[in-house]
Amino acid sequence: MQDLDSDKTRETNDKIKHYISSNLAGLNEQSRNYIKDIVVLINKEIGINKIVSLLLFGSQQVDKENTVVSDCDLLFIFKNRVSNRHLKEIERYFIALEIKHKFKEPTSKLFRKILGVIQHSTGMFVSHFLTKQKFWEEAIFYKIFRVNRFFSALFAPRSIVLGNVIQNSTILFGEDLRNSIRHKIKITVREIFRSTVMNLFISFFALLIGPRNELNSIKYQLEAIKWSLKASNYYCYEDSELLDKIVERFISFETPKQRAKAERFYSKFLELRKNPINDLKFMIISPLRILRIHVKAITFRKLTKKKVSQESFHPNDQMIDRHHFPLTF
Repeated sequence: MQDLDSDKTRETNDKIKHYISSNLAGLNEQSRNYIKDIVVLINKEIGINKIVSLLLFGSQQVDKENTVVSDCDLLFIFKNRVSNRHLKEIERYFIALEIKHKFKEPTSKLFRKILGVIQHSTGMFVSHFLTKQKFWEEAIFYKIFRVNRFFSALFAPRSIVLGNVIQNSTILFGEDLRNSIRHKIKITVREIFRSTVMNLFISFFALLIGPRNELNSIKYQLEAIKWSLKASNYYCYEDSELLDKIVERFISFETPKQRAKAERFYSKFLELRKNPINDLKFMIISPLRILRIHVKAITFRKLTKKKVSQESFHPNDQMIDRHHFPLTF
């Protein structure tokens, strides 16, 4: 009887692995191989049948803006009976797989600890997130992304991040639990202030480690700008567009006098994402641009809310185009 149960479990696990593999068509080879190795690891250590849902989100999805600085964002939602000890045990193996598949760069022990603190606090350059179904359904941010609880409470734009995950993700396996937390997502101005502080912190951190070439500080600067654009775009439009489209929107926010400068900055930003090199001039001006992105978003939302309020009293007036709205700043 025990052998029969074991055979059934093995057969079920094989079917799940095959199903996940069939959903990887269209992804690049690096991501496919990484995900397959992750699935094998989980099956060996915990049992793949313990996964309730597996989401791929971010730039590694098919038809997204995948670049050499992109990580492979996987969110595993496990059954509640999986112990925290098991999750912690397998997480250490994940880091080795990230290095193997070149989603993480090996560094010296000292700098690995320094970068590990930043990455653990922010979730930046982490290609795996392990959580339980109850934490997802309760929308407990730090439990979902396993980041520092204090840092996330003060600085993480939690609703914006969760909103982006819901809109910009693919179900590789299991139940679609995305709608179960949609009603918990409330976008307020507090979210955009948190995004401002967090991304400025990352930006200045990138400048601080700039002299150490092996730490590839430009990657952190590019992430701070990307997260600023993504968060600010979601705050304005509550959608999740490709970076090229978001950049177009924020260029359109500029006055004609400032538009050329913005175009040069964003053109350099997109270029560096494809070919990341430590560009000191770009890195120095990045904090000001990050601040400007968030201020533009706050101003835009205020003006559109005001316009909507006016429309309620003048219904025959034409509504302003939200996608092209120059803002003075």
